[in-house]
Amino acid sequence: MGSQPSVRSQTPSTTAPPVVPKGLAALGRWLARRRLLVLLVALAALVVAVPFGSDVESRLSEGGITVPASESARADELLNTRFEGGSPHLVFIAAADTSIDGPEVSREGAALTERLAGERGVVQAASYWTLDKAPTLRSKDGRTGLVMVRLAGDEDEVRKTAARIVPEVVGEQGPLKMTATGVTAVRMEIEKRSEEDLTKAELLSGPLVLIILLLVFGSVVAASTPLAVGILAVIGSFVILRLLDMVVQVSVFSVNITTALGLGLAIDYSLFIVTRYREELAHGRTVHEAIGESVRTAGRTVLFSALTVALSLSAMLVFPMYHLRSFAYSGIAVVILAALGSVIVLPALLAVLGHRIDALNVRRLFRRNAKTAAARTDTAGFWHKLAMAVMRRPLPFALTIAAVLVALGLPFMRAEFGDSDDRVLPASSPAYQGAQVLREEFDNREGSPLNVVLPDIDPASSSAKVADYAKQLSTVPGITRVDAVTGSYSEGAQTAPPGPASERFKADQGTWLSVVSDTEPYSERGMDLVKTVRAQPAPDTVLVGGQAALLVDSKATLADKLPWALGIIALSTMVLLFLFTGSLLIPLKAIVLNLLSLTATFGAMVYVFQDGHLRWLVGDFTVTGMLDIDTPILMFCVAFGLSMDYEVFLLSRIKEEYHRTGDNVSAVAWGLERTGRLVTAAAALVATVLLAFATSSLTPLKLLGVGLALAVIVDATLVRGILVPAFMRLAGRANWWAPRPLARLHQKIGLDD
Repeated sequence: MGSQPSVRSQTPSTTAPPVVPKGLAALGRWLARRRLLVLLVALAALVVAVPFGSDVESRLSEGGITVPASESARADELLNTRFEGGSPHLVFIAAADTSIDGPEVSREGAALTERLAGERGVVQAASYWTLDKAPTLRSKDGRTGLVMVRLAGDEDEVRKTAARIVPEVVGEQGPLKMTATGVTAVRMEIEKRSEEDLTKAELLSGPLVLIILLLVFGSVVAASTPLAVGILAVIGSFVILRLLDMVVQVSVFSVNITTALGLGLAIDYSLFIVTRYREELAHGRTVHEAIGESVRTAGRTVLFSALTVALSLSAMLVFPMYHLRSFAYSGIAVVILAALGSVIVLPALLAVLGHRIDALNVRRLFRRNAKTAAARTDTAGFWHKLAMAVMRRPLPFALTIAAVLVALGLPFMRAEFGDSDDRVLPASSPAYQGAQVLREEFDNREGSPLNVVLPDIDPASSSAKVADYAKQLSTVPGITRVDAVTGSYSEGAQTAPPGPASERFKADQGTWLSVVSDTEPYSERGMDLVKTVRAQPAPDTVLVGGQAALLVDSKATLADKLPWALGIIALSTMVLLFLFTGSLLIPLKAIVLNLLSLTATFGAMVYVFQDGHLRWLVGDFTVTGMLDIDTPILMFCVAFGLSMDYEVFLLSRIKEEYHRTGDNVSAVAWGLERTGRLVTAAAALVATVLLAFATSSLTPLKLLGVGLALAVIVDATLVRGILVPAFMRLAGRANWWAPRPLARLHQKIGLDD
């Protein structure tokens, strides 16, 4: 199991650098010699990138939640191209002080509807006053009517048209007061608030990050270096996203994760390299020698860590929705740029600063200096003592912490998933308020019907079949009305003959039906209704679309692709950590402990955001009883990558000490001592950036920020401080074992220096 290390084995020794530096050490020294050239090239790239990437948000797409080639996507595509119809993109709520059946109100309502129908980009506009005063378009108190508008084009064209029309309509229109809601109005407001909240989060987290950097680095100059790398990484990622948008669709919401990850990882990587650089200076090396050794050791670890994080994020590429794929694009880009900035630009900057890295040292205010801070790595401090205490009783510590994490994760067993609708907006949002009026004052979900498309049927010769099918659908529990080319139906009977509005269901080939229900589309009942409608006997091929159908298809696709994503993460982790350590047990341990650390995060998601607890702590939000379906996948990939980031930092120093002494216990204790403070500081910085998202008025951003911050904190404290030492003490020398064939393979292709 290993023996207690002697005092001598606990004290690291310094070795002279090789006479002829090779590999990364040579690269580090070359960068130090060419420091001005490197910095000028970086500055020139930044000058070019800023104007090109600064407007990236205005150029990216808003959608991406649809599953391409799914039944709902094909139905919506046919509605757009063949029928120019379907669910309304905008629902205008027209409220009057008196009855909406009055002559003045009726004239204004009809005129407004006609004006909207004539607007460029509008394919259909209908209202209470143009649809024979349909009772379902009239509120319970008779003072509010609905105007429904369908727009032409893809998601981006729809958004542009809506952005032009909505400001012209909302507000006072004669005797009517207009409010806009509907799926497009909600998404527009989500995008607007997302951009505003991101700016607010940056302004809030910026000063806090600076304070933490000063506390960690001790000097103003040293604390500034990670920010320089972070700026390069974020701006560079914006440029890459804009270039990618010329080839594939990229979601605008990927910008949110770009900023947080870029700043967080740049700080992580810079912290690791600058700390190693200061250690080497404290051990008597010259500036160029210190840079070469820092790039050889810390730089190598940074590159390897970046690769593991990038591969974790790449798992999202298996999902066909470009909303999720965009997070992979942005995440991979910012990780790579943060790593390259840390191992190329940062060494050049350190060469210019030299020993002035500790200039403007704020620690002197507390009678501390950089020299004593660097020297602390040669003495047994808090983290060394903690590791030794854990390794004296590894099993009780491991079982206790594991039990706590599992208990915290149990709420996730009852997780329910839905999609983002108006309820992710704050209660002050006009789109949210309008949607609440629809829920409270109208019996049906007129703005979110199911669209049942019969693409192959001939409506002229098969009108009887269409009528019979519409009658049949109208008897399904939860369905209140079916509108078809042959009229309207309810409870198995025709309630209205075909009229002018029925023409929208016609095409040269095929027809479609609008199925209105009293069910919330993003709910279990809404999804069950989709499955029931799809199971109904039909006269011909049927495609069911609409918001609820989109959610059903998304859940099915995510469930189908999730094992592939998890497999990519697990396989890449096993392979890379084997190449890094030469061990079979350490990669398996990393996967198990990382999954264990995420249990608390996923349990908290359900307890807080699904059940509605602790709103006083994270900020008020609307409790829907469900989690956004995409967020857990995004959180898992990002959190697993960040966990591996800290795992690699710790393992690099443990492995370095183990190769020097051959003592497993000593290696673990000294590895934790040399990285514990760094990992804790890095986690505090990343958590600060992420927790700023909790100030967002959007529930998904709150969930993302709080969840990821919790994952980072748990991983950097309970897992790295207790579970890793306990596990490695129990495993002993088996930590470093591999079968002979794999050991020989590692000697040939492993990532040893």
